[in-house]
Amino acid sequence: MGSRIAEVLVPARLGTGFRWLLASSWTSNLGDGIALAAGPLLVASLTRDAFLVALAATVQWLPPLLFGLVAGALTDRLDRRLIVVAVDVVRAGVLAVLTLAVATDRVAIVAVLATLFVLATAEVFADNSSQTLLPMLVAREDLAVANSRLQTGFITVNQLAGPPLGAALFTVGAAWALGAQAVVVLLGAVLVTRVALPPRERADGPRAKLRHDVVEGFRWVRGHAAVRTLVLTIAIFNVTFGAAWSVLVLYARDRLGLGEIGFGLVSTVGAAGGVAGTLAYGWITRRVRLGDLMRIGLVIETLTHLALALTTSPWVALPVFFVFGAHAFVWGTTSITVRQRAVPQHLQGRVGSVNLVGVFGGLVVGSGIGGVLAQHGGVTAPFWFAFAGSAVFVVLIWRSLRHIAHADEQSAPAAG
Repeated sequence: MGSRIAEVLVPARLGTGFRWLLASSWTSNLGDGIALAAGPLLVASLTRDAFLVALAATVQWLPPLLFGLVAGALTDRLDRRLIVVAVDVVRAGVLAVLTLAVATDRVAIVAVLATLFVLATAEVFADNSSQTLLPMLVAREDLAVANSRLQTGFITVNQLAGPPLGAALFTVGAAWALGAQAVVVLLGAVLVTRVALPPRERADGPRAKLRHDVVEGFRWVRGHAAVRTLVLTIAIFNVTFGAAWSVLVLYARDRLGLGEIGFGLVSTVGAAGGVAGTLAYGWITRRVRLGDLMRIGLVIETLTHLALALTTSPWVALPVFFVFGAHAFVWGTTSITVRQRAVPQHLQGRVGSVNLVGVFGGLVVGSGIGGVLAQHGGVTAPFWFAFAGSAVFVVLIWRSLRHIAHADEQSAPAAG
C-alpha cells in the first residue's frame, strides 16, 4: 500500500535523483516558510513605521534584481549542484549569527535589514541553480508532473506548514524561529548532495565573457514570444502584487485585527487554496487552454486586490486569500513548465535569471510604491493601487497572452 502511494506521489520513472531533489526542496521550503512569518514579525517587533516595514520587503526583493543576471550566467558555467550546497551553507551560517544576536538582545532594525539583504542575495544563487536541476533529471514530457510535485511541496510546506510554525515559534521567542530555520536550511543542503546529475556538455574553445552570456539570455527571451510574454506579464503584475503584499503584515494586524498567529493564518489559508489548485491542476489543464488559463488567473488576481481593499472582515478576507492561493499555484506551475519546455538546456540558467529579474524588479518597484502609499494614504492604499494597475494591464496584455497557448510549438526563438 505504501509503495503504491509513493508511486502516485513520486512516480519511479522520475528517478532517484528527482526524489533526492524533491526531499531537499521540501526541506528548504520549510525553512523559507518559517521565515515568511518570522521575518516580518521580527521587523514589526522592532518598528511600527510602515515605510521601514515595506523596506524590509524591498531589501529581500532587491538582490534578484541586482545579482539575478550574474547568477544565471554562473549557473550555466559552473557546477549547479555545488552552487546550491555552498550557498545554503552560507545562509545557515548567517542565520545562526542572527539567532545569537536576537537571543542576546543585541539586534537593531538596521542590522536585521542588512541580514535580510544578505540572505536574499544568497537565495538568488541557490534558487536560480536549483531550478535548472530539474530539466537535467526529468524527461521533457514529465516536467509538468515533476514541477507540480515541487510546487506541492512549496505550497504545503512553505506556505501551509511553515508560516504558522514560524509564528508559533516566534511567540515563544524570535531566536527559536530563526534557529529552526538555520537547521532546516542546512539539512536541505545535505540532501541535495545526494542528487547525481548527468554530465553536461562543455563548449570547446575559449570561454566567452560573462557579459556575452548575459546578453545571449536576453536575446533568446526577446525572440521567443511565449517566454517574452510570460516575463513581461510577471514583471508588471509583481509591481501591483508587491505594492499590496509589502504591507501585508500591517494589513492583517491593523485592518483585519489579526495578531501574530493570525498573520501566519493568512499564509496558511492561501496555501490551502494552493493545495486545492494542486488537486485540480490536471483536470483544469485538460479542459482549459494555457492562454485562457493565464487570462483567468490575471482577472482573479485583479479582483483579489479589490476585495481586500474593500473589506475589514477576516471572514471575507480569508476566503479571498484561499482563492488567490489556488490561482498562484496554477499560474506558477504553468509558467515554469512553459519556460522549462521551451528553453534549451545550456540557456536554462540565463533565461531563468531574466525571468527572475522581471519577478523581483516588479516586486522592488511595487514595494517602494506600497510603502509610500501606506505611509501617506493608509494601509489599504497599496491595495487600491494594485487593483487599478492590474485592471489596466489586463486590458493591455489580453491579446498577447495567445502566445502562451502555442508555447510548445516554439521550441526555438523566431528569427530576428
